[in-house]
Amino acid sequence: MTTKSRLKEMSLIDLYLQFIDANKRGKRLQPNGNRLSSGTITNYIYTLNLLRSFSSEKSFELRIRPVRYLTTRQLETEKNYWRKFYKRFTDYLYNDCGHFDNYVGQTMKNVRVFFNYLNKGLTLGVGDFHKSFYVRKEQIPIFPLMPHELNFLINNKKFEASLTRRMIEAKDFFVFGCTVALRLSDLLNLKKSNLKIVNDQQYLVVRSVKTKVDTLIKLPQYATEIIAKYSTKRKLLPVFNKSNLNTYIKRLLEKAGLTQPVQKLRERRGMTVELKSKMRYPFLRLCDIASSHTMRRTAITTMLSLGVPEQIVRKVSGHSPASRDFYRYVAWSQTIQDQEMERGFAHLQKMSSAMDNADS
Repeated sequence: MTTKSRLKEMSLIDLYLQFIDANKRGKRLQPNGNRLSSGTITNYIYTLNLLRSFSSEKSFELRIRPVRYLTTRQLETEKNYWRKFYKRFTDYLYNDCGHFDNYVGQTMKNVRVFFNYLNKGLTLGVGDFHKSFYVRKEQIPIFPLMPHELNFLINNKKFEASLTRRMIEAKDFFVFGCTVALRLSDLLNLKKSNLKIVNDQQYLVVRSVKTKVDTLIKLPQYATEIIAKYSTKRKLLPVFNKSNLNTYIKRLLEKAGLTQPVQKLRERRGMTVELKSKMRYPFLRLCDIASSHTMRRTAITTMLSLGVPEQIVRKVSGHSPASRDFYRYVAWSQTIQDQEMERGFAHLQKMSSAMDNADS
């Protein structure tokens, strides 16, 4: 075999397109034999777009070279090539794109999965250089609504009367999401067939798009009233796309007065970075960082803070027993419980002081 054939190169982008196609067509499956979700495939496409833009903007040729016939010197060259790729690609993600550790880590994880596919799925023998691609992680802070803030949105009719029709629809969608703890993808897909009536009580029956886990949720009266307002043959709730919904949620919480300052910390290359306001305010406000994620986080935290047992909340939310994310909600809800306990004891102390004064 000639040296030229041993150094045969293939386009990384072309192979990545083949990887995505294999996922879409079910040729590549999860370890349990299930097909990959559309969300996972979408994440792979995002990574492909980043690789394309990086290669174009930084004039970095992206190629794959099988290593089984390479000499020791050629293997060292390959090792240096992929070391350089990791350094320059992550620099691009951090410096040019402004991403944080969680997103960069997820992107590099996708690249590693792609390399595993080349080695195991296509048996190309491209080496294990990808194992040195470090996958960073960070704990993204959560900012759920407090129970009294959610209660305001549910019950304040004067506030609702001040809203436009579309804003009322956004409020109702948001309140419903803050109640049932479903992922946005599941909320958007709710239909009449997801409703079940037992002893005149409405339940929501949902199979998660992401986890394929069935969830049965008893609906409070205000949630059933929301469904009664909007239920059609196709959907249970008003229709939004994700981008517009996030905009409406920010406006809604601003109009509701949820403008208290918050400190949002993220990590970049393991270093803590405080996010600054991009608006006219000198600080980030709660309404500024609210999004569709706020609904699920609020629902989980509210249930825990009201004393619903953890195992029941996990069953509703679809978190695994060992989920680290879930215990962030537990810690947050404990803070709320502590505040309520302190408020209760302070009230008790005032009652005691008043009785002492009356006796004297």
